[in-house]
Amino acid sequence: MLRLFLVAAIILLAGPAAAIDGVACNSAAVTVMTANGPRVFQVKVADDPEEQARGLMFQPRLATDAGMLFIFDPPRPASFWMRNTMIPLDMIFIDDSGRVESIAERRDTYSEKISKSRGPVRAVLEINAGLSRKLGIEAGTQAVHHAFTEAPEEFRCPG
Repeated sequence: MLRLFLVAAIILLAGPAAAIDGVACNSAAVTVMTANGPRVFQVKVADDPEEQARGLMFQPRLATDAGMLFIFDPPRPASFWMRNTMIPLDMIFIDDSGRVESIAERRDTYSEKISKSRGPVRAVLEINAGLSRKLGIEAGTQAVHHAFTEAPEEFRCPG
């Protein structure tokens, strides 16, 4: 029961856009259950091939609480590079249940070195380099977003 309450509270923290049974849904926010408590990232969602190919290329900066969320349907192995990416990033690979599968930390800018997930993932969250370590985000950390939340069906957002 406590877990259900926490998941509902976390989704509410993400900010209103639509609601299901009083629970806010916002496709532009991801909440990560960090070692220091929930951390909400306002994200741009890349869910089509064109947006995913462009990613954060040519962006000169990224706010501390911002990121980009790449969503894959169905889940698949993911690989990323940093070609034309001006911002050093952490790439957080998230499985179908919303758990962090792995992290590629402090990726160099403009690099063609490939970072890969260990297996199929539902999403990849890109945030500023070093932030995942600073916040205590590691393999197994829970992330909440309607694309992959573990919340019971009645708390899942459409989409």
